[in-house]
Amino acid sequence: MSSIPPVISDWRQGALEPVEASERNLTLDVLRGFALFGILIVNMALFSWPATYASLATEGLWTTRPDKVADWVVRFVAEGKFYPLFSLLFGWGMTVQMERAKSRETSFVRFASRRLVVLLGIGLVHAFLIWEGDILMDYAVFGFLLLAFRNLRPRTLLIWAAAFLMIPVAIYVALWMLLGIGSLVPEVAKEIAKELAAESESYAQLTEENLRVFSEGTWPEIFKMRARNVVFLWQYVWFFAPTLFAMFLVGVYAGQRRILQRAEENLGFIRRVLVWGLVLGVIANAVYTIGYELGSPLNVDLLWVASIAALAVGGPALCLCYVAAIVLMMRREHWRRKLRPLAATGRMALSNYLFQSLVCTTIFYNYGLGLYGSVGRMAGIGIAVLIYAAQVPLSVWWLRRFRFGPVEWLWRTLAYRKRQPMRL
Repeated sequence: MSSIPPVISDWRQGALEPVEASERNLTLDVLRGFALFGILIVNMALFSWPATYASLATEGLWTTRPDKVADWVVRFVAEGKFYPLFSLLFGWGMTVQMERAKSRETSFVRFASRRLVVLLGIGLVHAFLIWEGDILMDYAVFGFLLLAFRNLRPRTLLIWAAAFLMIPVAIYVALWMLLGIGSLVPEVAKEIAKELAAESESYAQLTEENLRVFSEGTWPEIFKMRARNVVFLWQYVWFFAPTLFAMFLVGVYAGQRRILQRAEENLGFIRRVLVWGLVLGVIANAVYTIGYELGSPLNVDLLWVASIAALAVGGPALCLCYVAAIVLMMRREHWRRKLRPLAATGRMALSNYLFQSLVCTTIFYNYGLGLYGSVGRMAGIGIAVLIYAAQVPLSVWWLRRFRFGPVEWLWRTLAYRKRQPMRL
């Protein structure tokens, strides 16, 4: 996943141009780099196992105690926390772009639409040729919807954000109630049980097919399986897209209030976000982790519905806690020195996101090392740490020589319709 970097106006030429390195906000780049690491930790299970197995049928997947503990930790501290962080930065970036375009009397909607179309194209290539778990297409599609909300007042934005966060909860509560009411009628209860059994069987078949194709199949077979999985995953876009869009709106709110740009003036607010995000995040994510472990997604039982409701609150809450913590840490020189290397990965987040997919699919798919379906949760975290540890110095090395990451350069060149200078 990547966020849309801010855009500034070139005052000398009166035209929109990419932001220069000297004008970037170091804290925001560190946040992007931090989010990139969290995304890799979460995605590792989906790189190495079928989505139907790793996300929808976890019983029996992690059999050793270290793997189970690692899974609980990832679920508690990472799952549902880092794509909201990128989403927040996406919304914030769009606000900055809008302000700059307005100051130069440039059409923001036309420019933003070009960027989103290019991002959609990159996402399609990523999803169908590299990895089906792409989120760039979601950012592009819902980025167009965000254009309709761009001029709302800050208070209205938060109201809409809260409403979108509740959409998955409302859907699952409705399903739970309908299944409960239907179970009261014997004939309907039999049909429900029959449908649930058929659904479970289809997931099992899809899981086995994924395990076989990605670990043993040819490249054409892998391509077909990947395309099938893209369609399968988009059936569930309603589950995480409302949270994604809600955090878009929170990012626009932060941009309008200039909370991240003027952190020193908003320290009281940022500290309150830290405290309340931590309290709500810990409580809600404990409920989510327990409910996910004991509930049944296919049967939509009460524990599963409770876990979904808890994640709707706990994911964004802990995400905001992370943001506030990093913003406060970056005020101290000791932490600035330690966190500064993450800014390099954040400055080229899109390239690094795609690089993670290339490396991981090479590790797990048959055209590479063929380790698909054989790496435990703890080992997967170890692999993620090693990959990210390599990305940090590589990003630092690259940005000492070039203005942008390679994919960022392509994105900017196509969006601005002008070849961008690459070398420093």
